[in-house]
Amino acid sequence: MPSPWLLALKVIPWGDVIEHAPKVLHAARKMVDRQREQRQSGGDTSSAAPASASDVTALTAQQLQARLDAAHQRIDTLLQAQDQLTQTVAELAEQNARLVAAVDVLRLRTRMLLVAAVAGAAALAFLWWR
Repeated sequence: MPSPWLLALKVIPWGDVIEHAPKVLHAARKMVDRQREQRQSGGDTSSAAPASASDVTALTAQQLQARLDAAHQRIDTLLQAQDQLTQTVAELAEQNARLVAAVDVLRLRTRMLLVAAVAGAAALAFLWWR
């Protein structure tokens, strides 16, 4: 009897998996690239941070506004990355749902085939004994 893993590999609709793999891979690469860019740009803004609370009072209004704008920009990029991650997870969930549905259909077909084989064997045995 084949192992369940081999059966699972046989029933997976590899055509759908292969069809959607480039989209998932492209989205994953974009997320990784965006995170690298954010880390590099994030390192530059952290070096401008004041060392203590007394340094904050020494900053001018323009410097504070620039830091606030940089923080808003960082938040916006993080929100965009989160949206893309959500879309990628949704695509993976859809693929998973299709795989589960395909496995259920194949499981049903296997049961029907087993019942048909048993019925055929019983009919053949009945005819042979007769």
